[in-house]
Amino acid sequence: MIEGPGIVSTVAALRVRLAAVRQEGVRMGLVPTMGALHEGHLSLVRETRARCGLTVVSIFVNPAQFGPNEDFARYPRTFESDCAKLAGLADVVFAPSVPEMYPEGFATRIEVGGPAQGLESDFRPHFFSGVATVVAKLLIAVMPDEATFGEKDYQQLLVIRRLVADLGLPIEIVAGETVREPDGLAMSSRNAYLSPEERKIASHLNVVLRYVAKKVYDGEPIAAAEADGREALFRAGFASVDYVAIRDAGTLAIIDALEQRSRVLAAGRVGTTRLIDNLAV
Repeated sequence: MIEGPGIVSTVAALRVRLAAVRQEGVRMGLVPTMGALHEGHLSLVRETRARCGLTVVSIFVNPAQFGPNEDFARYPRTFESDCAKLAGLADVVFAPSVPEMYPEGFATRIEVGGPAQGLESDFRPHFFSGVATVVAKLLIAVMPDEATFGEKDYQQLLVIRRLVADLGLPIEIVAGETVREPDGLAMSSRNAYLSPEERKIASHLNVVLRYVAKKVYDGEPIAAAEADGREALFRAGFASVDYVAIRDAGTLAIIDALEQRSRVLAAGRVGTTRLIDNLAV
């Protein structure tokens, strides 16, 4: 076994570090992150550690999933404190540079259909291609037995599951439950952008999701419940609402009536900060 946590920054060094463990048949888990770690991330690491003999956490702010007017430059980077939080939880921290992941001449991107269509793609058309490309590279670099992703980014979770199934990668994709603040706001690195007043407004996102779910349970048509949810977010102070949508939980296909496994998803802006959340219906 690898003794203690270690930081590696190249794929070659990572593979050397994991080779002996792989030969021993130890179950390996990967938790991909962009850093700025909070309790939501750490819960995924703890869950992975409980199932696996070795846990790898990647920290990489992926430029390929940011649009030209998005927050790549100001996205929080807290590497030293991230590593301190991972002490005793992660065995290996994989922290590659941008040139390591996208060397000169890099010319390949992965496009995923199915669950990647609509919702986030309507507002961030570049996003899932960037996510799929970097996640594929991370999975191939580590080749873990499992990789854990949070349900807060629910559409992303389904896109990654589709990616792994379509490419035939022998990796189990595990979903970690959303970790929330006491007022219900889903933990996110971007919450740090919110002013105190904006933070109060943001807490209504989870409240509205529950409101929409109850509306549908009480028999209101899906389209009407979605419209009620959008209006409720505006009333709460959201600057814009990209979507409030009830979809099939397995495929994110549009549904006309409440299904046994459904999900309500929402995205909008409080001030300049874009927030997303979702809830099982």
